[in-house]
Amino acid sequence: MSLLLNHFQSNLIEAGCDEAGRGCYAGPVFAAAVILPPNFYHPLLNDSKKLTEKQRQTLEPIIKKSAIAWAIASQTAAEIDASNILKAAIKCMHLALDQLKKRPGFIAVDGNRFYPYKKIPHTTIVKGDGKYAHIAAASILAKTARDAYMEKAHLQYPNYGWDKNKGYGTAIHRAAIETHGLCFEHRKSFNILPPQLTIL
Repeated sequence: MSLLLNHFQSNLIEAGCDEAGRGCYAGPVFAAAVILPPNFYHPLLNDSKKLTEKQRQTLEPIIKKSAIAWAIASQTAAEIDASNILKAAIKCMHLALDQLKKRPGFIAVDGNRFYPYKKIPHTTIVKGDGKYAHIAAASILAKTARDAYMEKAHLQYPNYGWDKNKGYGTAIHRAAIETHGLCFEHRKSFNILPPQLTIL
């Protein structure tokens, strides 16, 4: 695995933020904020998308135990529909930051969009989850939390294969939507199907 940097700047306590599930058809978007010790290292740690499910599950408790502070937040499909996915994803990051037991002095965010948070300086980093350890850690916590949610949602709505596709628009998921319509967990604002095919 690639060697990740521990921080963007070294003068202030720094939190890494990332989200998971922004492009999904169904389920909430999740985000995490993580403050790691200055010299934290784990050989597996990387962008969650580059890891297997087993590797993410291995790292999740290690990150939670090792972190100075960590938090996870989510926005439901209905909340996504009420604003938009970008605003919902950024709100998730803000909610996660709200929950941190230690206040950061600087925030490093994966991607290229973020809204200022409580006058704390921040930077956005494209593909930051593959460059910085705390952003990678946040990506893993957001992803594992979201996957666990979708596996539970699958038990209530088994037709869509969420235990496998986690709400992403795979061929199986799209075919199931054509057959069964949309359910409560689907993001109606994504215009997946005409409204008349929506079911409760």
